[in-house]
Amino acid sequence: MGIGDTGCDGAAILRRFRARGPAMHFTISRAHDDDAAHLCAIERAAVELFRGHEAWPSYSGMSLPVDVVRELIARGLVWVASVGDDVVGFVCLDPDGAHDAIGIAEIDVLPAFGGRGIGAALLEHACTWAREAGYRRVDLGTLFDVPWNAPFYAKHGFVAVDKHAPAFARALERDRENGFPDHLRVFMSRALAPLEPCDWTVWPAPAKLNLFLRIVGRREDGYHELQTVFRLLDWGDEVRLRVRRDGVVTRPKAIVGVPEGDDLTVRAARLLASATGTPLGAEIEVAKRIPMGGGLGGGSSDAASVLVGLNDLWGTGLDEDALAGLGLRLGADVPVFVRGRSAWAEGIGEQLTPMRLPRRWYVVVDPHEHVPTAALFAAPELTRQAPRATISSFVSGASAENAFEPVVRARHPRVAAALDWLGGFGHARLSGSGGCVFLETRTHEAALGVASRCPGGFTAHVAAGIDPSPLLIARSRIGAKGIVS
Repeated sequence: MGIGDTGCDGAAILRRFRARGPAMHFTISRAHDDDAAHLCAIERAAVELFRGHEAWPSYSGMSLPVDVVRELIARGLVWVASVGDDVVGFVCLDPDGAHDAIGIAEIDVLPAFGGRGIGAALLEHACTWAREAGYRRVDLGTLFDVPWNAPFYAKHGFVAVDKHAPAFARALERDRENGFPDHLRVFMSRALAPLEPCDWTVWPAPAKLNLFLRIVGRREDGYHELQTVFRLLDWGDEVRLRVRRDGVVTRPKAIVGVPEGDDLTVRAARLLASATGTPLGAEIEVAKRIPMGGGLGGGSSDAASVLVGLNDLWGTGLDEDALAGLGLRLGADVPVFVRGRSAWAEGIGEQLTPMRLPRRWYVVVDPHEHVPTAALFAAPELTRQAPRATISSFVSGASAENAFEPVVRARHPRVAAALDWLGGFGHARLSGSGGCVFLETRTHEAALGVASRCPGGFTAHVAAGIDPSPLLIARSRIGAKGIVS
């Protein structure tokens, strides 16, 4: 879905069916995995408004795929509007366009809730997020002769563009593949204002997988010597940062059970400030999607995104090696996220050799069982003196085990059950010290097919391996020179 085929705004629905109603209280929030089917039903309801229009055959013959919606939800690119407990509208963004642009893939409101400003609020919310994420414009494809399409978007700052321009070639091709009437289609863009010094900015914090993990010894300082392959994913948490002029580093939203001073993101920011002597501070928010204690590196990735993001926003100018060195003081996994490349790792995980890995998709299953890492390292049955592997043995498949898996299987029955279920589709593996498990597939469709069978009590995510990481991609948009003058 490149530039999406936008559906019906609530105001137009209302004009078509009845007089404008009273204002209505609604909230906008990120969509959850279990919203996907309902959002597709909303899209089908909105499409009914095109009956009798020349585009009806195309609209009626092409529905919004629920698997695509789930993928966009997992990537944090879908927001819903709710009235009470009921989701009544949504907007999806599609990042698979130009580097500095993002598309509106779909925006719909249930007809019964039209005319209340819901569609407009969803549109503005998506555009605000896109600006904070460093995008320069928002694109969409729509119909020029339908009041709730092009005229609606024009009221919200979108202008028609040349749909034959190279940047829109793929979107135009998809339009034609789907049979949309070319003479009625128009592509529109909205330029986004440059970020100001004290605006919020959005930084991805991607998850990682350990494609294998071997413990080959123990150092005199008590740390274990590891060998592993880190694979970075296109799915993870989201860190929001805002510069403060008063030098205070703070986390405005409390996290139950995690005092601010113990929060790894706050510690990362304070460490960077201390190391560079900057007089600036920051506010930090994290939207969590990576399960805590899942072996996917969530806390380390969040800390790395703070280091990389604030180094740019503060203009402190540390290079990648210096940032990775600071990251190592926070945790052994932080440097790989700072560097943003999948890698062969040794030492305690900080000796990194970038690896070119083939394009693969992963089914990541969360059995919802926290696995404490310290207890695993202390387990007497853990194998600590395995022979050293080589990159070639990993590539050949001879090195594919995870040293923690036998221990986790014996101590954590839900993780063992997840491994057994996922193992029915191929080689299921534990990531890191668990408790999430994963299966590698060659195609996106294969991963979606497995994830769709996930049993109740577990949660399955589909993610792609990606290099460079989403964090480095975002950094190239927001700008390595920072926005603080």
